[in-house]
This record gives sequence, C-alpha cells and structure tokens, in this order.
Amino acid sequence: MKRAYSLALALAASALLISGAALAHGDSHQGHAMMAMDKEQKPWGIAGEAAEVDRSIEIAMGDDMRFVPQQIEVKQGETIRFVHRNGGQMLHEFVLGTRQSLDEHAAMMLRFPGMQHDEPYMAHVEPGQSMEMIWTFNRAGEFDFACLIAGHYQAGMVGRIRVLAE
Repeated sequence: MKRAYSLALALAASALLISGAALAHGDSHQGHAMMAMDKEQKPWGIAGEAAEVDRSIEIAMGDDMRFVPQQIEVKQGETIRFVHRNGGQMLHEFVLGTRQSLDEHAAMMLRFPGMQHDEPYMAHVEPGQSMEMIWTFNRAGEFDFACLIAGHYQAGMVGRIRVLAE
C-alpha cells in the first residue's frame, strides 16, 4: 500500500512538472523583438543597434514554405534591419545560423515542437503580422536562414546570406 501511494505521488508530481513546462511556452510570440537580449558573438555576426542600421531588407514568408528573397548579399560590417512579413495563415520564423546550427536546431524542434526559444538572431512572426530584427554581419562567409517550426525547414523554408569580406 505504501509503495502504491509513493508511486501515485511520484506520477502526480511528474504530471504537474510536465504540464507546467508545456504551459510556460504560451501561444504567442508577440513582443519578442521588444525583449532585452544579450549580445553574443556568433559565427554569423552579432545583434545590432537601431542607430547603426545601414539598410533594411524586407523578407516575405508564407505558407508556400518559401522566403522571398531566398538569396541575400551583404558586406562585412553592415548592420541590416530585416523586416519580416508573414503573409501566411500559420506562424513562421526567421532564424539565422550556419547549416550545422540550423540542422541541429531543426532536429530539436521536431522532437519538441512547442519548445520556447528566443534569441536576437530569431524572429517569430504571427500570421498577417510583421517583425523587425537588427543584425550586424561582422564576419565574412556563407550563412543560412530558415524557418525551424516543425516541418517547415524540412519542406525547404530556407535561404542563404553571403557576407562579402571588406
């Protein structure tokens, strides 16, 4: 009897922990761009400041699982304001990275589809909405961007950024 009670108590505690973690994500990604985020150098650059923006690039995303444009060219040292516009009926996101980092993140998103994640190199855009992201490309090279919502990356929702050396 004591063993059955202990097992029931352990199961109830586990259920509470799991449901709390699931509810912690919430349904909305609104306001993510407004959150204060730490600047951390990444292989593909670092979060930029509005006062440093050199130019803006509009990125359209939609339920056809494509970005327009899919190819972008910038100069090393350039700070870009990305304006992401979601013309679709479902949530999409724009995540900068290397092919390897995006592959790893996409695999994690397949295992944990509702996983909370928010970094300065990501923009989560609700249907019919737009969101801005400012990024400084301080390293030359070929980098990628993708929508990592489960299934979107696998459907080909990817693009490439070429950063030309100074």
